[in-house]
Amino acid sequence: MICIVQHRVARQLTMASMLMLGFPAPEIASAQDAAADGSTVVYTASYFAEWQPITAGDMLARIPGQDTNGRGSGGSGFSPGNFSGSPSRGGRGLGSGAGSTEILINGKRNAGKNNSTQQMLQRIASSQVQEIQIIRATSGDLDVRGSGQIINVVLLEELSSTSFSYQGSLNYSQDDAVQLGGTFAVNGQRGALDYTMTMRSQPRYRNSLNNESSILGDFSPNDTVIEEVTVDGGNNEFSFNLAYTINSKSTLQLNGLFAERDAPTDINRITTNLRSATVSRLVERETNPNPRNNWESGFDYEYTFSNGARFKLLGIANQDDNLRIRRRFQRFGNETEELNLTLKSRSITEELIIRSSYTFDFLQNQSLEIGGERAQTTLDSALALGLLHAPGTPSAALGGLVPVNLGLANSQVEEIRYEPFAIHNWIINPKLTLESTLLFETSEIVQTGDALNSRKFDFIKPKIDLRYNITPMFQIRGSVERIVNQLSFADFVAANDEQDNDANTLNGNAELRQQAQWRYTLNSEYRLPNDVGVVSAEFFYADHQDVIDWIDASTSDNNLASVNGNLGDGVEFGANITASIRMAMIGRPNLLVNSRLEVQDSEVTDPFDGRRRRFRNYQRGRFTLTTRHDIPKWRFNWGTQYFDRLDGGMFQYDIRDFEFTVGEPFYGVFAEIRDSRGITYRLDVRQLTDGSQCRERWRYEGRRSEGLLRELEYRCTHGGTQPSLTITGNF
Repeated sequence: MICIVQHRVARQLTMASMLMLGFPAPEIASAQDAAADGSTVVYTASYFAEWQPITAGDMLARIPGQDTNGRGSGGSGFSPGNFSGSPSRGGRGLGSGAGSTEILINGKRNAGKNNSTQQMLQRIASSQVQEIQIIRATSGDLDVRGSGQIINVVLLEELSSTSFSYQGSLNYSQDDAVQLGGTFAVNGQRGALDYTMTMRSQPRYRNSLNNESSILGDFSPNDTVIEEVTVDGGNNEFSFNLAYTINSKSTLQLNGLFAERDAPTDINRITTNLRSATVSRLVERETNPNPRNNWESGFDYEYTFSNGARFKLLGIANQDDNLRIRRRFQRFGNETEELNLTLKSRSITEELIIRSSYTFDFLQNQSLEIGGERAQTTLDSALALGLLHAPGTPSAALGGLVPVNLGLANSQVEEIRYEPFAIHNWIINPKLTLESTLLFETSEIVQTGDALNSRKFDFIKPKIDLRYNITPMFQIRGSVERIVNQLSFADFVAANDEQDNDANTLNGNAELRQQAQWRYTLNSEYRLPNDVGVVSAEFFYADHQDVIDWIDASTSDNNLASVNGNLGDGVEFGANITASIRMAMIGRPNLLVNSRLEVQDSEVTDPFDGRRRRFRNYQRGRFTLTTRHDIPKWRFNWGTQYFDRLDGGMFQYDIRDFEFTVGEPFYGVFAEIRDSRGITYRLDVRQLTDGSQCRERWRYEGRRSEGLLRELEYRCTHGGTQPSLTITGNF
């Protein structure tokens, strides 16, 4: 086990500081320790005793500022969004920290990209946790760089221990469908070996109702569309994480993930034509298989020299195989149907990463890490479109429909990227730390198949991160960073258009360049006395180059088209304010309230009409409020979540149309009780008020810049209330 912080002293609080803030002393004893300079806050296992946590995830949820989704051991929580690290979508390579919170276990990060450390916390029994460290400083001893803060879960050093955890879930959808899920995990230690193995089967079922109405450019009725979409998906996976202490100087971590993430989709659609006195209806159904498999393996080796220097070698290999088949049938009154569209797309993305570094101390309170990363990413993509009434010879592979020629339908894309780097850490004095990073990225992207293209890119990416502890509780940090976004391989090739029923495919762009930015960030964080909570604020400004959005790819005025391309320069700015407070001031120290307000804006020049506007689908901001109320004597806790966007700013501009998106607030509630055997029963109710998301789409005759309105669509998607029951335990 690596000791991240070697010198900690008990935190000293004065009554004067509490009175100045107007907070009475809480009713719970504080188990929080802090380093003398405030760089690390430590929560020992005894701090969590009264809440009787089952897993390390339960423990983390009780720390102010660390539970924004109301999650515990009971399932998926309420998070309205998700993040995908797919290499084909631009999430390639490893790099350093992303400026947000990183989670380490025994000072080590997970030797993988898709094998979630947060999920691992739900498999680690609370009895195995010695302490949780919230690290707010930068240091050459850390296993990640450039993070806002780091959570390090330190496990007990036992000679031999094994724990088993299980979870069963029952989910209900608005169409009365019920799905079952489950997880079983083994976590333990045998001598020098720590291990976690997990088998997981979770439903990804989703039923939504879409209602659309439209009018023509002269404001006369056009049509209505009623659509039911059912995704009967599943996530079946096996993962393992092994950590072996070879000797006192070297350690080795191995991880693996094997998953099936199929998401077959069925659609039933009724379109009613209102353009004539005689109302007619078009009845369609779609059956869309979507088999998907992925695997990942990785290793992380570290050797510590006698002088304290460290050598690290890390490698990751992964593959994602995604096949989508769309079949659309027109149904007739005599109960017959006819296939009129087949769209097949398959993408196989593979990634191979190797990263090595050497870290050593020099002079006084300074360290330097030097190293390099090599990443090879490949995408093999194929798209085939078949139509009923197209000219040509029918193909059995497309269900007897006629193939349609598509640009960039069959392509192979490969990127070879090298990234040498140097990271300097300097503890200038007990209150002030500086981390300086210099990375040089050089890459070559080669595309073959329907397009032959080869391009080379070189970027220098510096970063400066300065942190100052005004007091042990009050920290200010600022950073300046050059960020170069990885290109999305999905934009290089033709793809299925899943957002517009009037269009079948999206064009690819083989000439796309990386979007880059200079980003300036100022953060402040104040930890309230006596563990009452945390208040923080962030302000940022970003100067973007080569902003990626739709650009004109028309070959003539009669063949208008757009692709993802580079617009030019843009700016972005905003502020985030976060508060996580225990309500001890009203006599409720076990009521934790988390709130976050994000306000932001952006500006770029539209390529179609020359006007200044926001980035595509750019959120102006959002507000999140979550609560968790523990009642230890009943072994019971409950909570709520409220999430709402600042509507009025999410637009998407294309050559022939633009879209405007708004949505209802998201409400959720959960209740969790633990019996005398330690088994937890949790009820979640998500989307209490349906949470409808609505879109306006303005279609134009010819170019949008000419202003000749052809059609106005208004569409709303209703997901319905989603209750679920989860049972969790360990032994």
